[in-house]
Amino acid sequence: MNKIIDLRSDTVTKPTPEMRSAMMSAEVGDDVYGEDPTVNRLESLAADMLGTEAAIYVSSGTQSNLLGIMSHCQRGDEYIVAQNAHTYRYEGGGAAVLGSIQPQPLDTAEDGTFDLGKVAENIKSDDFHFARTRLLCLENTTGGKVLPLTYIEEAAKLAKPRGLGFHLDGARIFNAAVSLKVDVQEISRHFDSISVCLSKGLGAPIGSVLCGTKELIDRARRQRKMLGGGMRQAGFIAAAGIYALENHINRLEEDHQNARALAEGLSLIKALSIKPDAAKTNMIFVPFGVEESNRLAAFLKEKGILISGRGALRLVTHLDISRQDIQTVIQAFESYF
Repeated sequence: MNKIIDLRSDTVTKPTPEMRSAMMSAEVGDDVYGEDPTVNRLESLAADMLGTEAAIYVSSGTQSNLLGIMSHCQRGDEYIVAQNAHTYRYEGGGAAVLGSIQPQPLDTAEDGTFDLGKVAENIKSDDFHFARTRLLCLENTTGGKVLPLTYIEEAAKLAKPRGLGFHLDGARIFNAAVSLKVDVQEISRHFDSISVCLSKGLGAPIGSVLCGTKELIDRARRQRKMLGGGMRQAGFIAAAGIYALENHINRLEEDHQNARALAEGLSLIKALSIKPDAAKTNMIFVPFGVEESNRLAAFLKEKGILISGRGALRLVTHLDISRQDIQTVIQAFESYF
């Protein structure tokens, strides 16, 4: 059977043989009782790596972000977020539906940032007519782009004197750190809470961790139970997260290099509007109409290549994509055009 080259997302990665071995040999207990030693080890490892007091293991990035927002805000409060942020656009409106927390979305610039002046303007005054602004949320990476450290620092300086919590959807925070060639704490140290996904580029089959202060994580643990997120012998899947954090961070640079090679190859096709330096991490976006995207996706699927997009094709590299796969994809695009 020919290999399927799946560029739809880095969530499609499958556990490596070494990761599967770690999972099968994991020591387990009841995590709801706090007695799963492998989950406890994962939470301690994540907190140490991110430089926080505590962490909690949850089933998904959506749940991790929701717990983060709900741990900062009460019913009737508001969080400021980017218009295209995952927490606002792609998580089912969970903060509003389940937390009664109102989003205040702001437009973003080409580099993934939003105007901090606009943030200041949208912090509500202390008036009972308004929702209370309690939280500022950033995302890093965002659309494959890395937020500058100086921008994060300025956002923290804006939020904290005004009494706002500062949350990071850091699903791909390690991609950002590898791209910037800095320790991840150079990013995480500015935030009160950080959501980190283990099942994207890091290659675990399931799970995210929410990192923050002990007080915040204690609140998140109560809310995780309320949302039905308590897991019992979860050490089997937590072991995959440990393996990912210990073995799959530095190799993210390979994904970034493959994305750059893909962008460079596709930039030579005149029918495509893509720059050779389009890949900042492991994603590139190709502007396309919906109908043309569907035709191209069908053509590539016949050649064993899977892609996806909503108005623009998003091509994502990950640990299951080799440099030879990149060449195969470029050749397939060339044959279509």
